[in-house]
Amino acid sequence: MSTHGLSTHENPSPDQSAVTVLGLGPMGRALAGAFLAAGLRTTVWNRTPGRAGELVERGAVAAGSPEEAVAASDLVVVCVVNYDAVDTVLRRDEVAAALKGRTVVNLTADTPDRARDLGAWADAHGVRYLDGAIMTPVTTIGLPEAVFLYSGPQELYGTHRAVLDALGGAHTHLGEDIGRAAGYDLALLDIFWTAMSGFAHGLALARAEGISPRELSPFAQGIGAILPPLFEEMSGNVEDGTYSGELNPITSAVSTMAHVVRAAEAHGIDSSVMRVTEGLARRVIAEGHGSDGFLRVTELLSRH
Repeated sequence: MSTHGLSTHENPSPDQSAVTVLGLGPMGRALAGAFLAAGLRTTVWNRTPGRAGELVERGAVAAGSPEEAVAASDLVVVCVVNYDAVDTVLRRDEVAAALKGRTVVNLTADTPDRARDLGAWADAHGVRYLDGAIMTPVTTIGLPEAVFLYSGPQELYGTHRAVLDALGGAHTHLGEDIGRAAGYDLALLDIFWTAMSGFAHGLALARAEGISPRELSPFAQGIGAILPPLFEEMSGNVEDGTYSGELNPITSAVSTMAHVVRAAEAHGIDSSVMRVTEGLARRVIAEGHGSDGFLRVTELLSRH
């Protein structure tokens, strides 16, 4: 039994020792593999045939249809590309009938509104439903580094927690609102992809100045290390509405943004993302908040 799987909780009772995984992309295969490694009876199904071979060799059962797959287990984990794909699989009469009384844990990424809509559909069809999000890469599944978020009925989460622990890592229930996990997911992905856009732009600017990506990398990691304590401090500033700019007022910050834009565009590098950021900062200054910190732009972005 995996040391970061079921061993952290009591073993599930026999009727809870089976799980079905719908969706066998890279993440779905990793989820199914972690369940198998934990000794759980695992049934798998994918819309495109041919992806279950390795899992079957390890002991998984490949179902011939989604209704056959969901009928095999009390717990059904879904991980596909988006909620359009989820709807195509689940919102069919024969699948809905097979799901009645069972639990769906949907680890597919989409919007909070889509999660709430699917939750309402599940309620109307007698399906128990938890929405969730996976916040770490495929390579972390089954390991302590994995991070999973869930929202929906607390009691339902508790019922299946021992089986979900087979996926490794940290599992957090965020509340009863079914869309809450998706809300966290999108906010965190927003941070990630905005940061990755800045990293890509920085690499392009460095290369234009004769600095290779590998040469820049250790210093880029240093910039990354600065961020966690800033996130903690500035999250409190935003929540409290303080926005202190004592150490780095937005008037100073906008000057460095302008330098980046000027240097990058002199090399013909598209700087539209930084131009947007600079524009937000200048709007805050124009509204009389030049002595505040950069996170004052949060208020600007939050206006309807």
